[in-house]
Amino acid sequence: MSIHSDLNFQTDGPVLDPASVNGDLCPARSAINAALIGLPSGYFGGQSTPPQSLGFAKMLETADLGPFTATGLAPAIRALRAIVTDISLETPDLYDRIGCTEMLGCRKVRGSHSVISNHSWGIAIDLTIDGLAETDGSDEVMDALLRLWPIFNRHGFYWGYAFGLADALHFEASDQLVRSWAEAGAFGGGATDVVLPRALSIGDRGPEVLRLQQALNQVLKPLAVTEDGMFGPDTRMAVFAVQKQAGLPPTGAAPKPVLAALGLI
Repeated sequence: MSIHSDLNFQTDGPVLDPASVNGDLCPARSAINAALIGLPSGYFGGQSTPPQSLGFAKMLETADLGPFTATGLAPAIRALRAIVTDISLETPDLYDRIGCTEMLGCRKVRGSHSVISNHSWGIAIDLTIDGLAETDGSDEVMDALLRLWPIFNRHGFYWGYAFGLADALHFEASDQLVRSWAEAGAFGGGATDVVLPRALSIGDRGPEVLRLQQALNQVLKPLAVTEDGMFGPDTRMAVFAVQKQAGLPPTGAAPKPVLAALGLI
C-alpha cells in the first residue's frame, strides 16, 4: 500500500481548536434521538449489537455509496450520498481512498459506561483513509481530514475531533440535523414538536460537557471528576453537589442556573 503525503499528521500551522471546529453544530443527544427517532434496542453494552426494534429497523437503509457500502438511518444515508458526491467533485484524489469501519451498531461510547453511542441510531460513521485509522484521543489530525471535515460540516455532520477523547475519523449527524429530519417527517410523524430541556444531562457528550466538568473541578476542589466530555454518573453527582451549595433544586442536570453558579454564563 502506498503512503500518501496527506496522511501525514499536522505538524505546523495553527492548532485546531476542538471547541470551534464545528461552528454552531452540536452533537446529537441520546435523549433527543430516543424521543424523535425511537429506541433502537433495549440494551447497550460495550460491543456493537444489531438493533432489536422492528419499527426502528424499518427506517434503515443499506446503500453503495461509491467508495464503500454502509447501513444506517435512511436520512443519514441520503446525507452521506450527498457528502460523497461533493468529495468526488472537490477532493477527487480522496474519493477512492475512503472506507468505512462502522456506521450502525448498538453500544455505549467506547470508554463510557453510561453514554450511548450515536452509532446505535445509524447516524454516525467511522472512516478510514487508505485503510488507515487514527488512534482515538490523539490531538493530531491527518492532513487529508483537513479537507474532508468542512464538507461534512457543511452537510450538518459533527466532527468527532471535538470530543473530549478526540476521534478525528468519526462524523455524526448533528443535533440540528436530527431535528430537521424529524420536522420533515423522516421518522413517521409523531412527536416532532417535542421540546426537551436544553440542560446538559446524563448521556450528553461534547465540548460543553467538558467545560462543565472543568468548572465543576474548580468549584469542588479537591474533589474532581474525569474531564472526558462525557456526562456520566460521576458528573451528575458533582452537579448535585453544586446545586446543594447554590441552593438550587437537586435535579442532577445543568440548566442555566447551574451554569451561572459555575460562572459558565
